[in-house]
Order: sequence, then C-alpha cells, then structure tokens
Amino acid sequence: MSPDSSTERDRAADKATLLGWIERDRDRLVGFLSDFVKAASPNPPGDTLLAAAHVRGFLDVEKLPYRVISPHPQMPNLVASFEGKEAGKHLVLNGHIDVFPSGDPAHWTHGPWSGDIAEGHVWGRGAADMKCGTTASIFTYAYLSRMRERLKGRLTLTVVSDEETFGPWGARYLLEHHPETHGDCCLNGEPSDPLTVRFGEKGPLWIAFTVRTKGAHGGYPHLTESASQIAAALIGDLYQLARTKVPPPGNVGGVLDRSAAIIERALGEGATEVMRSITLNIGVIQGGIKVNMIPAECRFEADFRLPVGIGKDGLIEKVRHLLERYPQVTMEELNYSPSNWCDPEHEMVAIIQRNVKAMKGFEPAPIVGLGGTDTRLWRYRDVPAYVYGPSPKTMGKTDERVAIEEFLHIVRTHTLSAYDYLTRD
Repeated sequence: MSPDSSTERDRAADKATLLGWIERDRDRLVGFLSDFVKAASPNPPGDTLLAAAHVRGFLDVEKLPYRVISPHPQMPNLVASFEGKEAGKHLVLNGHIDVFPSGDPAHWTHGPWSGDIAEGHVWGRGAADMKCGTTASIFTYAYLSRMRERLKGRLTLTVVSDEETFGPWGARYLLEHHPETHGDCCLNGEPSDPLTVRFGEKGPLWIAFTVRTKGAHGGYPHLTESASQIAAALIGDLYQLARTKVPPPGNVGGVLDRSAAIIERALGEGATEVMRSITLNIGVIQGGIKVNMIPAECRFEADFRLPVGIGKDGLIEKVRHLLERYPQVTMEELNYSPSNWCDPEHEMVAIIQRNVKAMKGFEPAPIVGLGGTDTRLWRYRDVPAYVYGPSPKTMGKTDERVAIEEFLHIVRTHTLSAYDYLTRD
C-alpha cells in the first residue's frame, strides 16, 4: 500500500468518526440549539450575557479552555484556540450570539424565545440568524479538538456579540485588538442557503434625509410646502437613482454567471440582478405630528446596498447632485461598510463543495451575499472568508425557524470542511 493510499484511508476513517459523533449527538445538538434560542439576546439592546453563559457552559463541560474578551460589560466575546500536531494554516470559525429584536410575541405561532422543537424545526428568534451557524462552529471546534493530534496548524473559535447593528464591541473589536483571531481563512455559518457558498457581500450605505419647511394648518396648503410631500418626491427620485447595474470585478462575473440558476432557486427570482445592482430600501419614515397639520419636518432613513466593484463616493456625488433640486433637505451618513469579496475559487470553496456533493449530491454555488455579516471584517484584512449556512428565508421574520435536518447538515459540512482544511498538505 502506498503512503498516499494509507493517508487517504486514515482521512476517510477520521471523517467517518466525525460523522458518527454528530449522529450520536443528534439530540444533544438540537437541544443545545433550542436552549440557545431560549437564551434571549436581541440587539438592540444587545445584552448577550445569557446566551454567552449557555455557550460557556458547553465549553466548560467539554473541558475546552477559552477567554472572555468583553470590552462592553453586557456584550462578551468568547475566544478559544488550539494547535494541531504539525505546522499548517490557521482556520478561524466565527459566529455571533446577538439576534434581531422579536416584535410582538402575539404574532408568533411559537413564542420568539420558546426554542420550540416542532414540525421538524427549531423555532424562535435567532434560530436561523445565526444560532444555527454559531452552534455549528462551536461543535466543530469541540469535535476537532478531540482529533488535534491528527491536524496541522491552528483552529480558533470566535463567538461574538454586537453583530446585528454593525457595532464596535464584537468581531470588530477582536480584529482590531487581537491579531491572533485573524487567521489564514475564516468559516462562518450565517444564513446563506445550503445551495450556496458566500464569498463576498454587498456593502450597506445608510443615509438619513431630513426635510424642513415652515408648516401650517392642514386647511392652508397655500401657505407652506409639505415636508412629507417633498420627502415622497425625493424618495421616488432616489429609487430611480439606485437602479444601476455594476460590472463585477476580477473572476466574480464569470462565477456569478455560472451560479445564476442556483442563485434564483436559493434566494428567489430576481436575486441575480439584485446581486449585481445598487438597491435601495427606505426603512424608516417619520413626519408630522397631527393629521390636520402640514408637516414642518419629515425624516427618513435610506439603506443603499452597493454591489462588489463600486464604492460609495460615486453614489454620494449623485445624491448630492440630486439634492440641488431639494434645498429643503439635508443628509447625514449613518453607516457604511464597503462591499467586499475574496477568491470564489479558493480551496475552502472547493472543500465545502466536495463535502456537500458527497453528502447531498449537489455542489453549492459561489455567490455574493445580499446582506452583511462579520466575515466582511476578515476580508477587509485580506483574509479569505466564506459563509455556508441554512436558508435565509425566515430570518428577521415572525416565526423564524430552522429545519432540523438542514441544521444538522450545516454542522456536518462545517466539521468535515474544517477537518479537510487542517489536514491538507
């Protein structure tokens, strides 16, 4: 038997062992995720102490050392790391523990913090975004720690707070102050759909517009302009301005062309065009104080999403030019994260594709994400970062949930892919 043949048999045996552990832990995995959802961690306000305690309890039981890095007292981050037997690459597993607010519990079939296990799903806020993916990272780290003598390089787990509002106390803090969390590659389980692997993201640009006029009694429209009417006209013009397609850079265009059919299937009809275009959502509008008064002020917040290949400067210039027609309006930039991407043909993409093909019979397609994740922060530092997670179709909605079989598939894929990355030559 050749050495290469022996090595492949050892690797196949190791992967069979990992899959066996996951199958044996099926109920434990589902129970962990259910209890994780019950540990409410909405952001805002961003208090993740209960959810972090849940993760810490697991790491303590597994006797896995970790550090608590908490620049904000209510937003802790957990970092754990171990070395393999030989030198090699450094893989970082990343997931967040804060989630969207839940809204009115009366509108939920299962309570937003119930963590109910029903109808083949785990239900509740954060089940998909992203306590499913974060659980995959945590268990991947635990399983591979048992095989550290078979691994090369380093594996690091980062379980962070303060992601949902792009805040400064989570992954941003770690990457700015703890370079040991940078690594050579990052793997994340944000909702992406099992049919896809995300290698980049559109960039959010949030702008607040304020319209001010004199205002008047509602019966005297000849005495003043209406701030809300001006805002409505401006919003229409902004939507027209946002309808711009941008040519993708590098090898991104060709990859997206080949992925087009899967993009439409996974993310809905029209997603391919959205992925390549500037888009706009008006998420907040506030104006007026009484129905029979002409509003003297109207404020609205615009969420532009910029595709890879374009920065904000050109769009800002166009917006300022448009505002020359609206002297009653001022604007304020609230938030900006540049669009970002890494190599869609990186070895980690191929590793994920091979494992999914072996388990499910299809290869997930490389795509650009429509929403933002912490992986952008690794890409900003030229560290390739990839997202493979559950369906995004219920995230942020009432009755958020994740299918149990899909959740277990994400755990298997992350575990096997991390193993492959840390055992390759």
